[in-house]
Amino acid sequence: DGSSPYGGRYIGSMVADVHRTLVYGGIFLYPANSKSPKGKLRLLYECNPMAFVIEKAGGIATTGHQSILDIVPEDIHQRVPVVLGSPDDVKEYLEIVKKHAAK
Repeated sequence: DGSSPYGGRYIGSMVADVHRTLVYGGIFLYPANSKSPKGKLRLLYECNPMAFVIEKAGGIATTGHQSILDIVPEDIHQRVPVVLGSPDDVKEYLEIVKKHAAK
């Protein structure tokens, strides 16, 4: 389609990485994996603040199954998977995950 391919960038600070996503567009991912099945980042003091900013900017913030801001915390240090970014990019990511999870 003539568009540029995505490039991966990882600064190592969630705030800096999400800021980069806000400025340049794209998506920030820290999904669950076998080592961290509940995710790595903390809901209350990492994911919720960034989800609020992303959603106020018109983006989507999700665990892959529900909105970050809709989660009722069970523990102060609760961890969750997180996907933040532009609506198009987050929806595309979710479609890809769903497609490959079915196999």
